[in-house]
Amino acid sequence: MRVALITYSTKPRGGVVHTLNLAEALAAQGAEVTVWSLARQGDTGFFRDVDPAVAVRLLDFPDRPAETVTDRIVRSIDTLRSGFTPDAYDIVHAQDCISANAVGTCIRTIHHLDEFTTPVLAACHEKAVVSPYARICVSAAVAAEVAAGWGLHPTVIPNGVRADRFAAAADDDAGVRRWRGRLGRYVLAVGGIEPRKGTIDLVEAYALVRRRRPDLALVIAGGETLFDYRDYRARFEQCCSRLDVEPVILGAVPDEDLPTLVAAAEVFAFPSVKEGFGLAAMEALAAGRPVVTRELPVLREVFGDTVRYARDVPGLAAAVEDALGDTGRVDAGRALAESMTWEAAARAHLGFYAAHPMRAAAVP
Repeated sequence: MRVALITYSTKPRGGVVHTLNLAEALAAQGAEVTVWSLARQGDTGFFRDVDPAVAVRLLDFPDRPAETVTDRIVRSIDTLRSGFTPDAYDIVHAQDCISANAVGTCIRTIHHLDEFTTPVLAACHEKAVVSPYARICVSAAVAAEVAAGWGLHPTVIPNGVRADRFAAAADDDAGVRRWRGRLGRYVLAVGGIEPRKGTIDLVEAYALVRRRRPDLALVIAGGETLFDYRDYRARFEQCCSRLDVEPVILGAVPDEDLPTLVAAAEVFAFPSVKEGFGLAAMEALAAGRPVVTRELPVLREVFGDTVRYARDVPGLAAAVEDALGDTGRVDAGRALAESMTWEAAARAHLGFYAAHPMRAAAVP
């Protein structure tokens, strides 16, 4: 079976991480897999090495500094559409809104639903939900949103997680010591500074925690995005100034260093207001870290009792304080992470592909 997985970036965002891990697991089970993406900012490859069993096709996508977000997304769709070769594949599987608009007849994974007010982007989002001939969601909560909003019923195939990488990092004493020597004791968030990640709420919660735990730093990693969050970033900086909070902002962390960064944290904070699964938090569980998340149906579904939940800023602060030094949920968290394998996800995808052949879908 020849499978094309299409994503929108070479940078370490959740959907891209999903695409690469799924591609490698599919190839390990005998599929002929090609990952297509846009090569942003002069990238010649993905943020990490990809198993040679997976073919990679990157389409050059140079930056245009004055370009609006809407124009950048439209150009992204046009670039993928003009370069992609659908007839070479038995299955075309789009992993995001951009690729679903670009590649024609396809399966789509809807990781989470967005809300756009710009007419062009709202139309792109709508088309990316309704046009694919078959749909997958990584959680039942998101599948229920699709059913409620469009009367469509995606199949749920949960994410996998590379639990082995993060469990091994917890035993890498030298790597953990390096991060703690650089950062001290810290609360970690991964995903950058943006509205969906609830970053400002985290700063406000951290300010409350710091009153009683002044030795604790706030560290924020990651943050590659297509969208323009300058206004939110300005509000974030104003909030930090008002509360006299100086978070350590690492930006993108090399893939080989991320597991020990997670393993060295006192608490992993995941205050997102919208998620499809919560892969970064699952990686933290694999590393044996206590996790604090937003009270969301999707996160309740995925994580059960292995994490602490909070509805608001005071709740986040209280949950972080409760989590400090508490190892009571470590074993259950690791067991959950270890149960979520990419091998199982790949087997489920291959079964789904067999049940939803593209050629049959293309026949009028």
